[in-house]
Amino acid sequence: MIPKLDWSVLVEAADGLGLLHGLPAELVTDYEKNDDFLCKIHRVLLEVKVLEGCLQCPESGREFPISLGVPNMLLNEA
Repeated sequence: MIPKLDWSVLVEAADGLGLLHGLPAELVTDYEKNDDFLCKIHRVLLEVKVLEGCLQCPESGREFPISLGVPNMLLNEA
Protein backbone atom coordinates (compact mmCIF):
# COMPACT_ATOMS: atom_id res chain seq x y z
CA MET A 1 0.00 0.00 0.00
CA ILE A 2 2.80 2.45 0.84
CA PRO A 3 4.26 2.60 -2.72
CA LYS A 4 0.82 3.58 -4.04
CA LEU A 5 0.61 6.68 -1.81
CA ASP A 6 1.25 10.16 -3.12
CA TRP A 7 3.77 10.74 -0.35
CA SER A 8 4.03 14.53 -0.63
CA VAL A 9 0.24 14.88 -0.41
CA LEU A 10 0.08 12.59 2.63
CA VAL A 11 2.81 14.59 4.40
CA GLU A 12 1.08 17.87 3.54
CA ALA A 13 -2.27 16.60 4.85
CA ALA A 14 -0.71 15.22 8.05
CA ASP A 15 1.07 18.52 8.61
CA GLY A 16 -2.14 20.49 8.02
CA LEU A 17 -3.90 18.37 10.63
CA GLY A 18 -1.04 18.66 13.11
CA LEU A 19 -0.28 14.95 12.82
CA LEU A 20 3.16 15.05 11.24
CA HIS A 21 4.89 13.81 14.46
CA GLY A 22 8.24 13.04 12.80
CA LEU A 23 6.88 11.64 9.54
CA PRO A 24 9.72 12.19 7.04
CA ALA A 25 9.29 14.59 4.11
CA GLU A 26 10.56 11.87 1.75
CA LEU A 27 9.56 8.20 1.76
CA VAL A 28 12.36 6.16 3.34
CA THR A 29 13.79 3.40 1.18
CA ASP A 30 13.91 0.68 3.84
CA TYR A 31 10.39 1.26 5.17
CA GLU A 32 9.59 -2.49 5.30
CA LYS A 33 12.24 -2.96 8.02
CA ASN A 34 11.91 0.42 9.75
CA ASP A 35 9.63 -0.17 12.75
CA ASP A 36 9.65 3.49 13.82
CA PHE A 37 8.51 4.60 10.36
CA LEU A 38 5.85 1.86 10.18
CA CYS A 39 4.41 2.94 13.54
CA LYS A 40 4.21 6.56 12.37
CA ILE A 41 2.56 5.74 9.06
CA HIS A 42 0.15 3.32 10.77
CA ARG A 43 -0.98 6.12 13.06
CA VAL A 44 -1.55 8.58 10.22
CA LEU A 45 -3.29 6.11 7.88
CA LEU A 46 -5.26 3.88 10.22
CA GLU A 47 -5.72 5.53 13.60
CA VAL A 48 -6.89 9.03 12.61
CA LYS A 49 -10.65 9.45 12.31
CA VAL A 50 -12.13 12.36 10.41
CA LEU A 51 -15.48 13.28 11.96
CA GLU A 52 -16.38 16.31 9.84
CA GLY A 53 -14.95 17.52 6.54
CA CYS A 54 -14.77 16.30 2.99
CA LEU A 55 -12.86 14.02 0.66
CA GLN A 56 -11.81 15.39 -2.72
CA CYS A 57 -11.26 13.22 -5.77
CA PRO A 58 -7.83 14.07 -7.25
CA GLU A 59 -9.04 13.33 -10.79
CA SER A 60 -12.43 15.05 -10.96
CA GLY A 61 -12.11 17.51 -8.09
CA ARG A 62 -15.49 16.34 -6.83
CA GLU A 63 -15.96 16.69 -3.07
CA PHE A 64 -17.70 14.17 -0.85
CA PRO A 65 -18.83 15.34 2.59
CA ILE A 66 -17.94 13.53 5.81
CA SER A 67 -20.48 13.84 8.59
CA LEU A 68 -20.19 12.13 11.99
CA GLY A 69 -17.25 10.12 10.62
CA VAL A 70 -19.18 8.71 7.64
CA PRO A 71 -18.24 9.80 4.11
CA ASN A 72 -21.12 10.24 1.66
CA MET A 73 -19.68 8.84 -1.59
CA LEU A 74 -22.96 8.93 -3.52
CA LEU A 75 -22.89 10.88 -6.75
CA ASN A 76 -25.58 13.52 -7.11
CA GLU A 77 -25.84 14.51 -10.74
CA ALA A 78 -28.37 17.27 -9.97
